[in-house]
Amino acid sequence: MKESILLIEDERSVQSTLALRLLSAGYVVDTADDGREGLDKATTSPFDLIILDVMLPDRNGFDICREIRQAGQATPILFLTARKETIDKVVGLKLGADDYVTKPFKSAELMARIEVLLRRVPVRSGHGVYQFGPIRVDLSRAEVMRDGAQVHLSAREFQLLRYFIEHAGTTISRSELLQFIWGYSERTLTRTVDMHVSSLREKLEQNSKCPELIITVSGIGYKFMGSKNC
Repeated sequence: MKESILLIEDERSVQSTLALRLLSAGYVVDTADDGREGLDKATTSPFDLIILDVMLPDRNGFDICREIRQAGQATPILFLTARKETIDKVVGLKLGADDYVTKPFKSAELMARIEVLLRRVPVRSGHGVYQFGPIRVDLSRAEVMRDGAQVHLSAREFQLLRYFIEHAGTTISRSELLQFIWGYSERTLTRTVDMHVSSLREKLEQNSKCPELIITVSGIGYKFMGSKNC
């Protein structure tokens, strides 16, 4: 599956060049030109990685990183900036960033750092084909179909779906999902899980507001099953 990356960068030349490099490497890329748009996308859509410039119009990268973490998202964040002072790196990392690259940067180094962040949680190999009503999931081919049409999931969404399938009928806590899918401790805030579950429901459920596959267990987490729960 293709990992999805949000690139928040106001320098058009840097944004276009890097976006093309990421697309050519097989990633799904969304972009934002300023802090306000970037924060809105980061907190309303699930991504596997956020590349975040520090110096942005409307809202700087440090503020965005802080608000993303305060919103309960564990998505890896890589700062991309021309500011080279050590204190800036320390501030960024303390706010919750996972890595920090300064401009100008070598494309090969940046791509390597991106790969490392996306590899933190290894993708386990899965086998078997599963059918849930109109949904067909082929774990070995990392393929999901709905009524015969392909459903495009991000890499993290597919990992989450596979984990649900492998633990069908079992109530799974948000902290367990954070640990095994994202590699974060149980103390990490949980909105990341909720956003990805919501996205899966939009793509898989007949009615995302009345889910049949992924149901909410109040106060605990989620359960994967095939029965209606309204």
